[in-house]
Amino acid sequence: MTQSTEQGTIWLTQDAYDKLTTELEDLKGPVRQEVIARIAAARDEGDLKENGGYHAAREEQGKLEGRIRQLEDMLRRAEVGETPADDGVVEPGMKVTYKFVGDDDDEAETFLLGAREIEPEGLTVYSPSSPLGSAINGRSKGDTVSYLAPNGKELQVVILDAVPFTG
Repeated sequence: MTQSTEQGTIWLTQDAYDKLTTELEDLKGPVRQEVIARIAAARDEGDLKENGGYHAAREEQGKLEGRIRQLEDMLRRAEVGETPADDGVVEPGMKVTYKFVGDDDDEAETFLLGAREIEPEGLTVYSPSSPLGSAINGRSKGDTVSYLAPNGKELQVVILDAVPFTG
């Protein structure tokens, strides 16, 4: 679970930091070696202009190197923190349940307030800098909050619950 500013510090739980570190080590070690071996094997097949395996492996290598750079940057800017307090106040690292004013409770939605670098399965992640995220950050369970949606409409939501995300 994470929180980020555009190019500033990224807040990570210890678990998230460990998972990203493990992924980076895997990508820089065995995964990178496998891709390099596939490129070498395809190169040995001859004419590179019409060698689909070579071009596919080179494309995969480009994506791999991009992810490695992204992870290195993220971990360099990371600040490892504790899970937020269970006090009903919305902050990064909280699982937030809300509904639009006028909707029934059964139309409520739940999301994780954080950054998309680690999106837990089955749970949407909204950035603290998104319109909804910035409007509710620091507010409490039970508050009604207005925010300007990307389409220019002003929307009102009620915060039904805010609990620490435990992964």
